[in-house]
This record gives sequence, structure tokens and C-alpha cells, in this order.
Amino acid sequence: MMPFLRDRKVRDIFWQAAATIVLIALVWFFVRNASANMVKAGIASGFQFLWRDSGIEVPFNLTGYRPSDDILALLWTGIVNTLLVSAVSIVVATALGFTVGLLRLSRNWLLSTLAGAYVEFVRNIPLLFFVLFWYFGVLALLPAPRESLAFHDLVFLNRRGLSIPLPDDLTGFRIALLATVLLFAAQWGLARWARARQARTGRDFPTWAVGFVLCAALAVAIYGRLASSPTILLLTGPLVGFFGHGYFSVFGVMLAEFFPTGIRATAQGLCYNAGRGISALAPMTIGAIAGRSGIGVALACTSVFYLVGAMLIYLLPETRGRVLE
Repeated sequence: MMPFLRDRKVRDIFWQAAATIVLIALVWFFVRNASANMVKAGIASGFQFLWRDSGIEVPFNLTGYRPSDDILALLWTGIVNTLLVSAVSIVVATALGFTVGLLRLSRNWLLSTLAGAYVEFVRNIPLLFFVLFWYFGVLALLPAPRESLAFHDLVFLNRRGLSIPLPDDLTGFRIALLATVLLFAAQWGLARWARARQARTGRDFPTWAVGFVLCAALAVAIYGRLASSPTILLLTGPLVGFFGHGYFSVFGVMLAEFFPTGIRATAQGLCYNAGRGISALAPMTIGAIAGRSGIGVALACTSVFYLVGAMLIYLLPETRGRVLE
């Protein structure tokens, strides 16, 4: 028996097992003691409270939580809000740290000094101090909810935080977010394909111009088919405005590179006016489609013109480095 206990590995396992057993026994003792005392005091225990009405209002939530929901829904809302704050904090902190790092390496004395002072100041202060500062030094100085600081009677700031108006239906936010993600994914996928094509064939591809027009087509299609409420129209409209009207700027810049300087203004004006003449058919076409299938389908069909534009950009000749005569 003694030679067996002299083995170091055996002794380590033995003491770890003994410590685990003692810890489990202590936890079991305290839990049983607390349960017995709660029963004697008439205090209910268990997890049945999770299905009671919470009655707690959460101003900002992404889960559709209401005060009439149970406490389990409140717990899930807290988890989602925590994950959202964590994700935003990670992105902002990464961008801030990267920017400050670049400024610290800058040859500009002022930028480098300011970045260095910021790093030395923040790095030597514990995180707990920042938590206490914002809680007791900032939030504690804000007014109570009934004495909130109001901005045009729309935004209110108090100890509970910043309250902003939100629509009851969050479908518009979800569709606008989905549209934005799809547009970024489309541009990213096109850029990867263009790089692979260039590495394989050596031919350049107008990635940003074609991608911009394709994003316009996708934004118009989403706007026409999914914009079924004023909220969705309001949130997806800026995407259509940015890509749809930016489409003309793309062509304005590209057309200037196809004509010699002597006739550039005349040729560019001719192209623009020819496009305007053809676009005069658009109201009649959209009206005819809307009369049969609805205005949403009619607007979505206009995305075909953006697809044609993207194809034209792809087929236009490359004039980089060439002398136009």
C-alpha cells in the first residue's frame, strides 16, 4: 500500500478527488440548510417564478418583449441586449484601438503625442474605476425620470438611460438590416470573384462600378417587393436613394473616359439625353405593370434596368493608359 501511495501521480489524483468530495459535501450541506430554513420561513423556492409576469419595462429590446410577458422572456431579453452591447463594444473598441495605434506610429508629432497620452492614461487606470466613474460620476448626476432632459419632446435623457421613439412593429428594422447585409455580401462576393478572375486571366474588372449598380438593382427589388408599410419604406428608402441616384454618378465618371477632350462634353451630353429619352417610357411601363400586378411588382421590375447597366459597364472597353484621339 505504501509504495502505491508514494507514486506522485496517484497522490495528485487522490488529493484532487478528496478536495472534490469535500467541496460537493459543503455545497450539499449549505443547499440543504438553506432549503430547510426557507421552508421554515415560508419562502417558496424553485424555478416556478420564471413563468410569472415580470411587470418590468425594458425600453430597448430586440425580442418584442412586453411587461406582460413572463420573467423567462425578460431573462432572454437581457441576454440578447448583453450580446448586442458586447458585439457593438468589440467593433468600436477594435476600430478605436486600431486607429489610436496608427496615430501612435504617425510621424506627425501632435497626433503621435495625443495618441501616446491617451494610451498611457487609459492603460494605467483599472477597468473598475471606469465602471464606478460612469455609474456614480455621470449617471448619478442625471435627473430623475420625471425630470428628464427633453430634446424636442422626442428624446429623453435621465438616470435610466436615453429614451428614443421606436415603432411598435420592428419588421422594418429587420428588413432594412437584412437588405444592408445582402448588399455588403453581394459587393464582397463580387470583389472576391474579380480578384480570382484577374489572377487567372490577368484582365481587370470594374468591381466597384459593377458592384454599385448591382447593389442598386438589389435595393430596388427589395424596396419594391418587401416595402409593405410606411416604416419599411422609410428605412429602405435611403438605400434606394443612395444606390439608385449614385448610379447616374457612376456613369457620369465612366463616360468621361471614353471620348477625346475635344468632343467629350458633346458626346457625354448626347449619351445623357438619349438615356433620358428612352427613360420617358418608364412611367407608362410602370403604370401598366402596376395596373396588373401592383406597384410593388412594378418597382421591383425596374431593377432590370440596373442589371442592364451593370452588363454595359462590363462590356465597355478599357481606356486606362490609352491616348484618346
